[in-house]
Amino acid sequence: MFAIIIVLVVVGVLLWLINAYIPMDDKIKRILNIVVIICIVLWLLNVLGVFGYLKSVPAPHVMITQPAAISMVC
Repeated sequence: MFAIIIVLVVVGVLLWLINAYIPMDDKIKRILNIVVIICIVLWLLNVLGVFGYLKSVPAPHVMITQPAAISMVC
């Protein structure tokens, strides 16, 4: 649990440093923040074992059919 808190603090400080000291457009900063937050949430879900539960949920099979051969009649 302590390692999770350390990682969250380090990522938060790095994100704050990037936002505060690297000049970039506000749209790019917003996109960067959203990407980092999504990655952190996915990482936390993986660490907490939620993805392990999702692996046991069966996925539906999609049958891919090949298109019928087109014959040209002369």
